Amino acid sequence: MDEKAARMTWRGGTGRVAYAVPPVVTVPAAALPVVTVSALAALAHIGPAATWLPGLRRRWFPALAGLGSPGHVALTFDDGPHPASTPRFLDALEELGVRATFFVLGENVARHPATARELVRRGHEVAVHGWSHGRPWLPSPARDARELERAAGTVGDVTGRAPHWYRPPYGILTSGRWAAARRAGLRPVLWTAWGKDWRHDATPASVRAAVTAGLGGGGTVLLHDTDHASAPGSWRAALGALPGLVADCRGRGLTVGPLAEHGVAGGPVRAAWRA
Repeated sequence: MDEKAARMTWRGGTGRVAYAVPPVVTVPAAALPVVTVSALAALAHIGPAATWLPGLRRRWFPALAGLGSPGHVALTFDDGPHPASTPRFLDALEELGVRATFFVLGENVARHPATARELVRRGHEVAVHGWSHGRPWLPSPARDARELERAAGTVGDVTGRAPHWYRPPYGILTSGRWAAARRAGLRPVLWTAWGKDWRHDATPASVRAAVTAGLGGGGTVLLHDTDHASAPGSWRAALGALPGLVADCRGRGLTVGPLAEHGVAGGPVRAAWRA
């Protein structure tokens, strides 16, 4: 009996609602250990991903959420680099006098090494977003470890800078990715505010409004400098929102910069970080 059938109701003479009780399903005893082990393995793998919930991680895992110094906002970008869009963000940030942290994909760094090196040359921080933007739903600890180490190694070799931070695609931090990050010497960090700039209907105004709604001092902002895993051309909304977002922060007396200057507990704190 499915959930809808199990919730079918009837009304007695008193008007009270009673719920149908689903029948008991008998499972052969020999099958129970297999089902239990499989379920526990899946739960152990995906359970830590509950930290994806913004309210949960801000309250119980502030460092993972990217909460830092109350007078600072960390500006971060995911999914790059890409030569068609990332340089435009670099130009805009230079004009604004802001440096940021770019969570890059290993496969994109390998494809566009010159753009990756330009990130560092312009004074920005490079971090790891994984090798590819694959979905993490099925347990694969060995693959997670292999691909994350490959990504970190590629970023270090191409840019000449050893990455410190790791943000998994979709913000889904499974147990396998926790272990892989630790093995690769990376510190997981997610975000406190995002612009929802991956949507096909995103605009500079909508991105700015979405970020502002969830942003406070000490927060970490998530945007995208490419449409690698987003709606085609959606990066233009994030690019157009940048001047207003920076102005909003500065108007509230907040400085904007990379995670390396953000003061996240357990992370590097450098008052004048330079690539």
